Amino acid sequence: MDVDLIFKIAAVGIIVAVLNTLLVRTGREDQAMLTAIAGIIVVFMMLIPQIRELFDQAKDLFKL
Repeated sequence: MDVDLIFKIAAVGIIVAVLNTLLVRTGREDQAMLTAIAGIIVVFMMLIPQIRELFDQAKDLFKL
């Protein structure tokens, strides 16, 4: 796993946390929840290629 990916995920988490806090304090709880969900989706989209690579390596390892 690349360290760069960990920093990207952390950056997305920090941005989402700040936006979530700002939106909750201004009384926009619905938009805060949507922002958190969007952050989770972005992180999952970043992880999909890594998961695919993991499964490919497992296939090669066990010769499936």
